[in-house]
Parts: sequence; structure tokens; C-alpha cells
Amino acid sequence: MFQQLRLEVNDTVKKLEPKRKTSITFKAILFPCLYFLSYAAALLWGKNSFVLYTCYILMGLLLVINFLNLIHEAVHGTLFKNKRINNWYVHFFDLMGANSYIWKIRHIRLHHNYPNVMGWDSDFEQSEMARVFPHGHYSKMHKYQHIYLPFIYPLFLFNWLLIRDFKDFFNKNKIVWKVTDIPTIEYVKLFLFKGLFLFYTLVLPMLVLNISFAETLTAFLIMIFTASLVALIVLLTPHASIESEFPLPEEDLRMPSSWLVHQLSCTNDIKEDTWFTRFFMGCFNYHIAHHLFPSVHHVYYPEVTQVIEKFARKNNLPYRRFPITTSLKNHYKLLKANAFHENIFEETM
Repeated sequence: MFQQLRLEVNDTVKKLEPKRKTSITFKAILFPCLYFLSYAAALLWGKNSFVLYTCYILMGLLLVINFLNLIHEAVHGTLFKNKRINNWYVHFFDLMGANSYIWKIRHIRLHHNYPNVMGWDSDFEQSEMARVFPHGHYSKMHKYQHIYLPFIYPLFLFNWLLIRDFKDFFNKNKIVWKVTDIPTIEYVKLFLFKGLFLFYTLVLPMLVLNISFAETLTAFLIMIFTASLVALIVLLTPHASIESEFPLPEEDLRMPSSWLVHQLSCTNDIKEDTWFTRFFMGCFNYHIAHHLFPSVHHVYYPEVTQVIEKFARKNNLPYRRFPITTSLKNHYKLLKANAFHENIFEETM
């Protein structure tokens, strides 16, 4: 069944490719330039606090825009036809504070293969403060998670860039260690790039502009908060929903449904579709197309999704699309539902 869908999608991409190639190359040049130009503007005119903070807000937005449009595609090998260039381009993510090596493992080998599967989907590898999986560990504080987690979410990227990457490298109980042994050179790159990121965002502006550390720290936090809020809209809406399935493997470790049905039942699209979402946000609203065809670049997703939706209707397969506000509400409902032990109804009947 899936082979039939693949043939239709490949045919659609082939027809569109001549018109869309230019857009892919244009964005690969434009967005990194805008990021570094924003930083250069901060160094040139950042003595004015308003200019400094505005530039760092732009850097936060462009961090996410570069991730969605370029880094994400390079990791999947769809940004350039040359594999080596894709691998080199991914290091731009390291310059923006993340660790490309560990994220590639999380994203490609874990999240894409095991979406919404507890103990395997690294996107939901949660702290003790959150209970996303309905069958996850329960503690009394989870009773209030739908109240306190939204206030913690703005720290999302701060945790990712400065805490979580280090945990994945040094805590062998983390999910990534199920599928890899980290080479020594990657530890060197971890500290090298993290240090470089903190130097150019925190220390260098202070030295060049002769301003206080408190001011550069404020700018840094503004950048991280801005990037976190935008990133969370993208990351929370397609999977972490009360409408999504969170299947468990059967006794023989097989999943209860086929790969195709699993991807469709664990993922939803977002209804909002504008020039802005397509050009700046990497077509994040077409997430099902990405999970079914990760080797296809996002510029083709609108048309590919039409093929998928038609195919799903014809074969009675689940395909779900929600307005972004509904999807965010569904995430909140998930947090609220998982605030209680899964057996609460059995215990009271």
C-alpha cells in the first residue's frame, strides 16, 4: 500500500522540482546571512539598549528559522544533493548553540523511527517534572503539571543548549546511548562549539561595546526566550496531543500497527497555511508529509500533503489536521489528562 503512495509522491516531486530548486538555494544563503547580519548590527550599534535587544530578538527568531528551513533539511540530506556538503552545513547548528551530532541521533534514529513510543522517542524524553506519556511514571507533583509547565516552557532552549546536550553526552542512561557510542572527537566539538556560542553571544558584545555583563546577559536571555516560544509552537503541535496515540510495543517488541498507520496515528498537521509558514517556517504545518517522506524537501510538502490526504481517504486511514489554537489546546488537555494516574477510574469503580 505504501509503495503506491510513494510512487504518487515521487511523481509529484519530480514535476515540481524545476520550479522549486531556486527557492531551496535562495533560503540556504539568505537565512544564515540574516542571522549574522543581526549579530553584526548588535556589535556595531548595540550601545543603544533598544537596538541590542532588537537584534537579539531577531537572532532568536532566525535561530528557529534557520533550524526549520536549513539544519533540519541538511540532517535529512535534502538541502544539497552532495552528502558531504549537507554534513558540513549541519555544523551551522553548532554555531547557534546546539550540538548537531547528538541532535541528529535523537531526531533521525530515535524520533523518526519511534514517534510517541516511550523509552525510544527522544523528543519526549522528559524530566521528572513532566508526564507526557499516559503510561509514564507518576508522582504527586504531576497533578499540577498543566499549571506549572507552561511557565517553564520559555526555558526550553536554555535547557536544550546548556543542559540537555551535556546530559546526553555524560549520562549513559539517556536514550541516545541505546543506539550509539559517542566518539571522543564529539566531546571535543561539544565543548568547543558551546564555548564559542557563549563567547560570541555573551562575552564579545560586552568587550566590543563596553557594556555591562548584565546587559549582554539580558540580551542573551531575550534571544533564548524568543527562540523557545517560537520553537515550542512548532514542536508541541504535531505529536504531543490528546488526539495522538502513544502506542506501546507488544511482547515480541513489535508495534501494534503498521509503520504507516503508526506515523499517521501519532502525528497531525496544522491547518494554517500561508506564505509566511511556507517561506519562513519550513512548512512545519505539513508534518505528516515529513514523517512519511523525510527524504523529500519541505518546499514540496503542500502538494505532497494533498496526495497523502487523498490516499488516506481512499484507504480509510487516519489523517488529522487542526487549527494551531486547537492543537495547542490539545497539548494542554494531554498535560491535564496525564496529571492523574492512568488507573484512577479502575480504582474508583
